[in-house]
Amino acid sequence: MIYREAGQFKTTYASDQAIFPILQDRIFVGLVALAAFVAVPLVADEYWLQAILIPFLIYALAALGLNLLTGYAGQLSLGTGGFMAVGAYSAFKLSTAFPPLNIVIVFLLSGLIAALVGVVFGIPSLRIKGFYLAVATLAAQFFLIWLFNKVAWFTNYASSGTITAPTRTILGLTVTGPLASAQARYLVALAFVVVFALIAKNLVRGRVGRSWMAIRDRDIAAEIIGVRPLRTKLLAFAISSFYCGVAGAELVFLYLGSAETLAFDIGLSFLVLFMVIIGGLGSVLGSFLGAAFIVLVPILLTNAPHAVGLNLPVALQKQIELMVFGGLIIGFLIVEPLGLARLWQITKEKLRLWPFPH
Repeated sequence: MIYREAGQFKTTYASDQAIFPILQDRIFVGLVALAAFVAVPLVADEYWLQAILIPFLIYALAALGLNLLTGYAGQLSLGTGGFMAVGAYSAFKLSTAFPPLNIVIVFLLSGLIAALVGVVFGIPSLRIKGFYLAVATLAAQFFLIWLFNKVAWFTNYASSGTITAPTRTILGLTVTGPLASAQARYLVALAFVVVFALIAKNLVRGRVGRSWMAIRDRDIAAEIIGVRPLRTKLLAFAISSFYCGVAGAELVFLYLGSAETLAFDIGLSFLVLFMVIIGGLGSVLGSFLGAAFIVLVPILLTNAPHAVGLNLPVALQKQIELMVFGGLIIGFLIVEPLGLARLWQITKEKLRLWPFPH
């Protein structure tokens, strides 16, 4: 009787199509949200907030954006790091050029600029797809990083070539800059990812999401039944790039504090892609699960030798971590190619049939 739907009746279409139609889901999500917004800032220390929770929330937002494009719309992209760089450098220029501008507005405008750039580089998707599209977005990645490296205007002609987050406040509370507390930065990152996750969930449940999935599954058939490939694909690139642009701005302003273009190299694009694949393509929840896997597993592998009393050289330990981490990813994809979201779905199905799970 842990997870039963019996006795929960829906009398309207709205209640039947709710994001969380089952009472147990609503209670669970409500408790998680309450703990995240209230308990975590009071209990978690500086290390947990700065090294684990803040990057997890930022990467989850980036993975969510890529999942909308790749998981739902079926457009493979390797330019996530470049679009995040557009958001980061846009936020830096906006915050330094217009100091009175609220930091929330700065993040949203940075996302809009990244969306425009994403539309430009999404135009090839109208002619090519699959690995050819991946190569086109990879070219976008290299071009954008080269542009930010070569044009000093983007860094306000700083000799070091780095961008640094200025101090900004929300309702009198400092949320960016060296004076901002980890709790404040965590709450801002959490608020953004919760709002955008709800928006993404509603998008994929509506007409836009159905159009994306039709293009993903069979683009020719989708066009025959009235789905417009031009508008649908470019909208997917725009919204995905918007999410990635906001995540890139948060990466510098809420996590790193200052960064060079190296922080947005091709490795970041692959990292976010791994989050989407491991978490589950075409799943909002999978974006969070994949980000948690990528953030937590390396930390666990780093501390594992010390936990069992092994004192390995740092270089050897790092290589072992990379091999084990890669092996875990490969093994996991062999066991469950549909990702962590599928495992959670199977668990819910078994709980519905408890105590007689099949």
